[in-house]
Amino acid sequence: MSGTALLRLHHVGYAVKTIEPMAEAYVQRYGYELSTGIIHDQLQTAFVQFLKLAEDSAYLEFVAPDGQGSTLTTAARKSGGLNHLCYTVGPLEETIAALGEGGMRLISEPKAAVAFNGRRICWLVGDDPLPIELVERRNDNDRCEPGL
Repeated sequence: MSGTALLRLHHVGYAVKTIEPMAEAYVQRYGYELSTGIIHDQLQTAFVQFLKLAEDSAYLEFVAPDGQGSTLTTAARKSGGLNHLCYTVGPLEETIAALGEGGMRLISEPKAAVAFNGRRICWLVGDDPLPIELVERRNDNDRCEPGL
């Protein structure tokens, strides 16, 4: 599976009803730093904010629905919690094909993402119910830093 050889954990997505109180709690309780402001991604029907521990390379992303029609409304209402894992990858199509051979199924076609400065993302799911998000790196050194 050469297409998955360069998977790098980018962030853990955590569903919440509203971002501000959770972000504040994680800053106070665990020492997270805010990496971005709250970003509205209309294509994903969500508000998102990224946090990071100073010495860590992976982010924590809080995701909240942007209204009643959001795909996150049910997840956030059920008490929130772990929503997805995100990996940065090389060419999306190559990685999608490799993960497909391993039983993953594409549930959202690649599209430009607001939170990643136009980098393409897509979503997959496998036998377990946890969705996987992929963010396409522009080159091998691209850390896909979130923000506008």
